[in-house]
Order: sequence, then C-alpha cells, then structure tokens
Amino acid sequence: MEYDKFAALCKAKGTTPTALTLKIGLSKGNATSWKNGGNPSADVLIKLADELECSIDYLLGRTDDPTPPQK
Repeated sequence: MEYDKFAALCKAKGTTPTALTLKIGLSKGNATSWKNGGNPSADVLIKLADELECSIDYLLGRTDDPTPPQK
C-alpha cells in the first residue's frame, strides 16, 4: 500500500492512520506495519477504501485518481 497516499487521505478526512485503523477493528500496530512497507489484506483494503471514499487501486498506487468506482 502507498502509505503516503493513505496518510494524506486520512488527514483530508480529519483523522489519522492509527485512528482509522482502530475504527475498523484493527490494532494500532497495523498502521505502523503499513508505514514500514507491510500491506493490508484484501478485506482490510476494502474497508479502508470505503472509509476513505477512494478506490483500492489508489491506495495500492495503481492510479493517481482517488475516485472510487461507481456502484
């Protein structure tokens, strides 16, 4: 995951990576792991993208457009 993009989206939503991680039911250590190059599971990526209202591809660095896909 592109941690810098994740952190910037959190800031834009008025939260922090740690707070968002706790909100979706994970430990705060997960945010630290991601910052150090770890990657969340697919299920967690979906939750993060939903909370941040962005696409999973944006979080993964596959696009520079954060717009989520239309449902």
